Amino acid sequence: MDVAGVVEAIGQDVDGFEPGNEVVAMSDSRSGRHPEYAIVKATDAVARMPRNLGFDEAASIVFGSLTAQAYLNQVTVQRGTTVLVNGASGAVGSAIVQMAQAVGAHVTGVCSAANEQMVAGLGAQRTIDYAVHDFTADGSKFDVIIDCVGNAPVDRVHARVNAGGAVLLVAAGLRSLLSAKRGGRRYGITVVTGPGPYRAEDLKYVMYLAEEGDLRPVIDRTFLLDDIAAAHRYVDSGRKRGSVVIHVAESAEPARQHEASWT
Repeated sequence: MDVAGVVEAIGQDVDGFEPGNEVVAMSDSRSGRHPEYAIVKATDAVARMPRNLGFDEAASIVFGSLTAQAYLNQVTVQRGTTVLVNGASGAVGSAIVQMAQAVGAHVTGVCSAANEQMVAGLGAQRTIDYAVHDFTADGSKFDVIIDCVGNAPVDRVHARVNAGGAVLLVAAGLRSLLSAKRGGRRYGITVVTGPGPYRAEDLKYVMYLAEEGDLRPVIDRTFLLDDIAAAHRYVDSGRKRGSVVIHVAESAEPARQHEASWT
């Protein structure tokens, strides 16, 4: 899980952090789920939190943007690259839209009509309402297609990929994953079926983008820990935009250092 909070204590040989630092991190389950205190290794993806973000905002961008970067590291996206993001309004999709736009790519976002304005506001030059138009059948081609939904397997989208292009399967069923690499070889395209490692340097880059205003948090709803069941029900509905944040701890004092948030 992704977390934003304050360093309470550090190990004897830890450099670069000290108690009181505001940080973001990807945390595994060694601390349980949604705890008030989390244990993070110094070698994990952990970085200082930008001062222009609150804890909820910072926590909301960690998983989506770090996952996005872990996929984008495996292909070339630069100025002029044409990118289609299927599921552009979710946590990963909304991050990819912004991160690709930040390097000068031309981004098309596939989403619902209700989310088209938001996706365009994040930097997509074109949006497609999936309920009205099938992007796999409109004749457009892209250098990179990124499926964050799980309904765009290689066999369905290969004809929309330029020669030498790539398909990134952020979400995919088992059958699609098993056939993806074979399909990539058949059609002469690169197929990425999993993220690369979650790295501290990538998280630092993500926080830099956020500090520069090139990566904006997209928070659908914020829940208190007491409402955790309702939060999970909402996420499981499949209708969220961006991230859902769990606000775990906050003291009576207004100071930032007395808060912690998870997504």
